[in-house]
Amino acid sequence: MTAFDTDTNTSRRAFLTLAAAAPAALALAGTAAAQSQATAKASLPGEGRAAIVTGSSRGIGRATAKRLARDGFAVTVNCLVNTDLAAQVVAEIEAEGGRAIWLQADVADPAAVRALFDANDAAFGGVDVVVSNAGIMNTAPLAQFEDAAFDRMIATNLKGSFNVMREAARRVRDGGRVLCLSSTSTLAKRAAQGPYAATKMAQEALAGAMAKEMAGRRISVNAIAPGPTNTTLLGATPEQIAQIGPMIPYGRVGEPEDIANAIAALCSGDAQWFNGQLLYANGGFM
Repeated sequence: MTAFDTDTNTSRRAFLTLAAAAPAALALAGTAAAQSQATAKASLPGEGRAAIVTGSSRGIGRATAKRLARDGFAVTVNCLVNTDLAAQVVAEIEAEGGRAIWLQADVADPAAVRALFDANDAAFGGVDVVVSNAGIMNTAPLAQFEDAAFDRMIATNLKGSFNVMREAARRVRDGGRVLCLSSTSTLAKRAAQGPYAATKMAQEALAGAMAKEMAGRRISVNAIAPGPTNTTLLGATPEQIAQIGPMIPYGRVGEPEDIANAIAALCSGDAQWFNGQLLYANGGFM
């Protein structure tokens, strides 16, 4: 046998040894990758938890649903009429690897709110975070304010929030979070916004009372008050938005994602000591 033959046999044996070891190495690498992904997923603040966000087919609610989903929460999206938009939010969450369902429900209807929570519980086994976001804004000077516009706003903003928070008080698991949406307009007291501001001032009262009622369950309840935010609710033209921008230290109006980020922060484990508070998310606008 020549030296060449010896080298060839040695190389062949080394190759066969590597080939035999390759499946085990690949399996080990795959296991390590899976464990790494599982660890990363488990590190998300919402992993294994579920959230309900009312009025989440667009605007602040939509941004909040998507942000909470990115944080690992399974999310129940809610709408009143925009079913196509609600379905789109769910599709976008699922496309990013999240879990979500949507349900059409009028928060002004107690039975519909119960059905919303039932659907969430059936899909995800319970609820840990509730964001009472659904709301409308009707404006007019008091002398011209119509009864129908007033009644509908009270039904959605006040009774609707009451319905959602009452159900949350019954169902949110210990250690959870409940948030309702107020508004910086409660400070400004602008003409034509009196009834709207009144419905938003009520959110602080609801949150403060519920926080005390949840004593012993480690459930934090807060109201968050956005400033001018670029949504259909604001109803501002691009020119009006440009005029509002300089009134805010950041030089721009808020975007839905700004408010969603603040809500997500309050839903984190590090924010439990914020409880029974009204927190302004307005970039310094007062």
